[in-house]
Amino acid sequence: MPLNDFKGPRLSRRGALRAGFGLAVATQLAMIEQVAVTPVRAAAATAGGSSSFPNIQFDIGDFIAPPLTLNDGAGKVTAQFGPVFTYFVPAVLTRTPTSNDQQVLSDALDTIESCYDFSPSGIFVFVSYGVPYFNLLPGGINGDLVQTFMPQLRSGQNPDGTTNALAEAVPMPTDVIGGLVGGPHAPVPNVTKDRFNVNVAIEQNHMLFHMRSDSVSNLNDVLAWLKGSNSLAGSSVPSPHFRGLISFQTTRVQFVQRGLPRQMADSHHFEYASRINPDSPMWMGFLDQQTDSAGPAQICTFAGNDSAQLTDASSGDYFDDGGIQHLSHDIEDLFQFYALPNQDPRHADGEDAQERQMYMFRSNQIATANGLPAPFNANDPFTNGGCPAYVTNKFQGPNDARLNAQNAGGQFNPNSPASVQQTQSFTGLGRIGHESALQRNSRAADGTPLHIRVDGPGLSSLDVPAFQTFPGGTTVAAGSMQPKLEFSAFMPTAESFRRMRVAVAAQDLQVQFKVDPDDNGLERFITATRRQNFLVPPRCVRSFPLTEFT
Repeated sequence: MPLNDFKGPRLSRRGALRAGFGLAVATQLAMIEQVAVTPVRAAAATAGGSSSFPNIQFDIGDFIAPPLTLNDGAGKVTAQFGPVFTYFVPAVLTRTPTSNDQQVLSDALDTIESCYDFSPSGIFVFVSYGVPYFNLLPGGINGDLVQTFMPQLRSGQNPDGTTNALAEAVPMPTDVIGGLVGGPHAPVPNVTKDRFNVNVAIEQNHMLFHMRSDSVSNLNDVLAWLKGSNSLAGSSVPSPHFRGLISFQTTRVQFVQRGLPRQMADSHHFEYASRINPDSPMWMGFLDQQTDSAGPAQICTFAGNDSAQLTDASSGDYFDDGGIQHLSHDIEDLFQFYALPNQDPRHADGEDAQERQMYMFRSNQIATANGLPAPFNANDPFTNGGCPAYVTNKFQGPNDARLNAQNAGGQFNPNSPASVQQTQSFTGLGRIGHESALQRNSRAADGTPLHIRVDGPGLSSLDVPAFQTFPGGTTVAAGSMQPKLEFSAFMPTAESFRRMRVAVAAQDLQVQFKVDPDDNGLERFITATRRQNFLVPPRCVRSFPLTEFT
């Protein structure tokens, strides 16, 4: 059911309550749905019969309508938008699944796809499995059974010394550990986050249900059915008899639509609402769905493609078209990201459009007037973001962040050769851009991205501590609704994600070139409170993989 056909707040709340949300969250979800609009989507492929479903579970590009070209003043940008709403539903298993459980889950997933189209107007449901799941199997993840089928890294190893394609997530360099950013032995010691200084937790879920649709009604209906409602798509359909196997955990809701974050900020009267670009699909004001920043689905699998193959998996192997899904829950400090001058004495200059462009992208973009990737409103660089939302995420090579941090060329000169411009910066000071740092380890040798990001805005109270809006300002109680980044990405290995995240933290560049921590990307604006890695098996073995061998 499209959004415009499901606009009754009471009905929307009722569906969310059936899906297991509390009243406050159900009401919040209904509010988000009231603001969203049904996307106008061009025709896309339709899955009819099991043979036409993609074996790579997350390979839905052909099912969500083609990319579109956008331009709001920074040049043409090509983007592709998936379904508006996403539910990330972690689950804990109460026992080791059996072959009967395997069949029950397989039948349940098939039933969902027989009742709903495999499309944004219907629903996409993916399932993936964490290290704790594989530890339930005989011998655990490093036992003979799992090792017979687990893809292995072609080079290097995980922090735990193994070479498994799946390894548990670890705290990242700018995560909070023991109350300090990076922990007590961080390269830059004794640093805390301004507002949301929350320790990161490495979660231990066995499974992740990843559901996507343009309709909250569909998502609530499917989740409620899996939990035992015995009703699906308006018909009486017995829920799967899991026999107490699955304990569903807190659902995390994501919404991605142009303009939706600004509308939600306005409706919640957030202090910084007027400074969010009204066209952006993300809280931080810039487009994050550029097609040239995502790899083809096959490169994100264990078998890989001609551009990159990071494991020893081959076509025809049990997990060949599988991959890794990283899931994290991040609080975004938008009070700081959109601060006005003199609003916070810790950062008295405030964060105007120029600064936010440098944090997000870079300040040494070649063939520009000043090193910035987009123009800005010099008279008012705050209202409505002060600059375009649709900005090209240019790739200037894996050494770009180092050159920008070193800033050997001083202030940017539009008359300098391109090779010199890359050593300069808009301010004439060493800077580190988020995307530039990410690209240190996010691409294959031929420049093809190694990941598919499926992150987007959230709005919840999960893990939010008490905080002050600004020093001496309003005290907000713990558990308030705050903007989140519900981050998820598909990668070919867990280690490739870890290396990418370490690169984007750029602590090595910050220390080596003495870059002001306030000038290092987005690190001080984001606090990851939860992380976990999952293995996304191929569709053909998506139901409790390897159980048939136990």
